Amino acid sequence: MSILTSAPAAAATAPADQGVGPLLRSWRERRRVSQLELALRADSSARHISFIETGRSRPSEEMVLRLAEHLDVPVRDRNALLLAAGYAPRFPETPLDDPALGALRAGMERLIRGYEPYPALVVDATYNVVAANRGITMLLDEVPEDLLAPPLNAMRLTLHPRGLAPRIRNLREWRGHLLAQMERQIALHRSAPLRALYEEVAAYPVPEPAPAAEPEEPVPYFALPMQIEYEGRILSFISSISTFNTPMDVTVAELAIETFLPADPATVKHLQELVS
Repeated sequence: MSILTSAPAAAATAPADQGVGPLLRSWRERRRVSQLELALRADSSARHISFIETGRSRPSEEMVLRLAEHLDVPVRDRNALLLAAGYAPRFPETPLDDPALGALRAGMERLIRGYEPYPALVVDATYNVVAANRGITMLLDEVPEDLLAPPLNAMRLTLHPRGLAPRIRNLREWRGHLLAQMERQIALHRSAPLRALYEEVAAYPVPEPAPAAEPEEPVPYFALPMQIEYEGRILSFISSISTFNTPMDVTVAELAIETFLPADPATVKHLQELVS
């Protein structure tokens, strides 16, 4: 059964006292794009881009959005750029439990429920779990109750020494993958809450996995799996993450659906036995 809650909104990521020029320059430099290249992308001129960045020219609302699009600025930060330029935010931030998102909630629930018995969940921009299927709750059976108090956080549950970490057979490799994933997101989104979460989970001690039976035959994996012990067996999963195309709402833009595909025949067989 899925869990669906309204996740806390992430904090604004743009300093309120900066004008739109310095903010745009910061995003351009972060994306390693020259003024000339950005001008060509946005059908403008390097001179005009320079004037905007130095405050000598006030960009139109359309120009702010055009530059933000070509710099791949996250939706939340596009609102911050508009505010800094003196315009109203363009993209709403609708609570996930709002009736307006009812169809979206129902669709996500159908999607992750239909993926059972394999694990699937939906997380927000800081990895708070907003929906999960029975495949996920199965893996959390042995996690202490205090770690399951809301809001559930996927990174904490996975890397905490009293969470899933002791049961993950390839913990050091999987931990390195998750931390690198967060680093890439921090570079893209400039999110202070995400940075704080990263620093927290990166500081967790790394427990040594308990001894467990190895698979009978080595399996050639096509991507790094998460190998986790469950009921004395090792289950192997490949993770896949999906987001929504061209979102027009901050909440929707920051949702991600993560599914765990069985990485070997033994995992498929065991999970099918559990639900038969």
